[in-house]
Amino acid sequence: MENIENEIRKLEEKLLAVSQKQYTLSNEIQEIKRELSLLKLSQKKETETAEQDQRTPQPITEKVKTPEEIVIEQAITPISQPKPKDKQPIKKTEKSNIEKFIGENLISKIGIIITVIGVAIGVKYSIDNQLISPLVRIVLGYLLGFGLLGFGIKLKEKYTNYSAVLVSGAMAIMYFITYSGYSFYSLIPQILAFILMLIFTVFTVIAAIHYNRQVIAHIGLVGAYAIPFLLSNNSGQTVVLFSYMAIINIGITYLACKKYWKPLYVSSFILTWLIYFAWYLFSYKTHNDFRLAFTFLCVFFFIFYIIFLIYKLIQKEKYKPFDIIPLLFNSFIFYGIGYSILDNHPTGNQLLGLFTLANAIIHFISGVIIHKQKLADKNLLYLIILLVFAFITIAIPVQLDGNWITLLWSAEACLLFAFGRIKNIPIYEKISYPLILLAFVSLAMDWRTMLDYPVLSPFFNIQFLTSILFTGVLACINYVHFRFKNPIKDLQQILNYCLPVILLVALYLSVFFEIDNYFSISFQKSMIEINTEGFAEQYFNYHIKEFESIWKINYTLLFVSILMLVNIFKIKNKTLGIASILLSILILLVFLFQGLYSLSELRAFYLDSSDSLWKANSWYIAIRYVSLIFAGFTIFSLYKQSKQSYMPDFRITFDFVFYGSLLWIISSELIHWLDMAGFQQTYKLGLSILWGVYALMLIAIGIWKKKKHLRISGIVVFGVTLIKLFFYDLSDLDTIAKTIVLVILGILLLIVSFLYNKYKHLIYNDEENKK
Repeated sequence: MENIENEIRKLEEKLLAVSQKQYTLSNEIQEIKRELSLLKLSQKKETETAEQDQRTPQPITEKVKTPEEIVIEQAITPISQPKPKDKQPIKKTEKSNIEKFIGENLISKIGIIITVIGVAIGVKYSIDNQLISPLVRIVLGYLLGFGLLGFGIKLKEKYTNYSAVLVSGAMAIMYFITYSGYSFYSLIPQILAFILMLIFTVFTVIAAIHYNRQVIAHIGLVGAYAIPFLLSNNSGQTVVLFSYMAIINIGITYLACKKYWKPLYVSSFILTWLIYFAWYLFSYKTHNDFRLAFTFLCVFFFIFYIIFLIYKLIQKEKYKPFDIIPLLFNSFIFYGIGYSILDNHPTGNQLLGLFTLANAIIHFISGVIIHKQKLADKNLLYLIILLVFAFITIAIPVQLDGNWITLLWSAEACLLFAFGRIKNIPIYEKISYPLILLAFVSLAMDWRTMLDYPVLSPFFNIQFLTSILFTGVLACINYVHFRFKNPIKDLQQILNYCLPVILLVALYLSVFFEIDNYFSISFQKSMIEINTEGFAEQYFNYHIKEFESIWKINYTLLFVSILMLVNIFKIKNKTLGIASILLSILILLVFLFQGLYSLSELRAFYLDSSDSLWKANSWYIAIRYVSLIFAGFTIFSLYKQSKQSYMPDFRITFDFVFYGSLLWIISSELIHWLDMAGFQQTYKLGLSILWGVYALMLIAIGIWKKKKHLRISGIVVFGVTLIKLFFYDLSDLDTIAKTIVLVILGILLLIVSFLYNKYKHLIYNDEENKK
């Protein structure tokens, strides 16, 4: 209905333009006649004047107008211009067009549909009641179709729309009769039936083009899809049905070369795939229909693929988002059903990767032809390229598994990103983004597999090699990204954060999971099986888990430290510096809480392993100082990073981290050596004295360095020590111990007071100067 209204509006506009041209030509003709008459009159007057000069003048009573003068007067008289149409009559015309559309178009279409349905019902009734023989039914059907066709053709000149409806209905009847004559009554041989349907298809296509009406194509071609189902007797003639559908779609393909009637194409597309999918879902049998299903799947796919491409290529039109949808649906419907057909076949399931790759090759060939011949705009070419890489990406996990998926996806992402960025072809770079994420997810799944099934050779296995290659690929992508800037600034900023983060996470986890794998194997190897009263019991050395925890913390400390040093000497990035400082503080807290606790567990096992199934060695103690070296290296790197000119002021934060960590570590060290010496009951006394001395040191350094936050921190430590002393320590200490602690802390407090009094000019002058 909307198409008809648009066509009427276009014709009215065309009529108005022609009328204006006619009016202009008419004025030009009248102007030429007027000038010609004036010239002739002027010539005649000159002749008459010359003759009168030779004769005696006579009085003229009345002058009679000559024919030339009459023509001149008519020519000089202005031509009344036609009044322009008011807007109000146009509105009336538009209203009348609705009535015209209903009366001349809609009613006729409804009438032909009802007629065809009535004929179908009548035929079915005659079949059910055996009123007419099959041959007579076929003959009468053809007579009705040809009669309706002839009548429609005869009315074409005067009633084009009505004629188009009759012709389309006649062709639907022809399809119906031919199919029923072959499939239901076996009166028409198979070859003759296909020849007739081919002729009807060709004629319908020609008529649709000649009439320039989609209604003929819709009723004559797409409407013909309903024919096999109107009088179906479940004969199971699948080959005939699909061949019949293919013939209809070939006709639509030809129409696509001449016209691009989207409703026709979309209707045919939907009906074809719905019929095929319904058959595949409810009637398909693998052992009987495999070749049939796969053959017509390919036929329908290529028909609609050609329909999609051919018109746009011929007309050289640009592709819009709506134009892309049918191609994507066609491609993935073909792949989805084809994958299912092959997967359920005993031989076909071994060809799934090849089938997926074949899809990519099909789109690649199309893209090459379009690019070489310059047949279309870049949007179509980019879409086909996207499909090529999509199917290549899908083919990798379909045919391969495990680490090969990660490696190939990583390589594909790197090539696409580098080519797209260097050659300034954004579509390739955009395709690489999901591939990078897919490769990272695949790598994470590989890590998960390794956690569930540890490999026997840590750091010398395919998993670690895959992780290193992936990080190498990400390093290349980062290099290209920062070497060649993206023209889209917002996208450049996003990638500035995302790509380095993925690289660092992948690099960190690659070694982290290898450490986990190593200790998992060691834990399994530590198993000792003991038979007790006929039952076998397995025992494991769980202290290996403590070593695992310590080494994971040590590795993390080392990783963050190296990251800060690389940023200091090479990258010099403020954002990376802030992030690495926060990470280093976080991992230092993990070390102080979890790491030192695990070290104390190892010390306890070392001191009391005489009755254990496993013997502790000196490494249980030495690992403590290895970990302290890693922690010290992290604190040093943190200090160097916070001192850089491009970094914000982290001096106070560093002081809290450094002096807080130092207090925690030396407290742990005091407990460690007291425990090693056998003084398990002196923790309270020793810690209180240590904290008091440390508080005095903080205050002294705060006075010396003029750092108020250190002086306040020292006072806070003193306060905590006193609270600990009175509410926790004194309850369990004997008199001598209480005396020693109280005297020492009292002396320390006196020293603190003395320092404040002696250096008050430095402390308070410094505060006043700051104000």
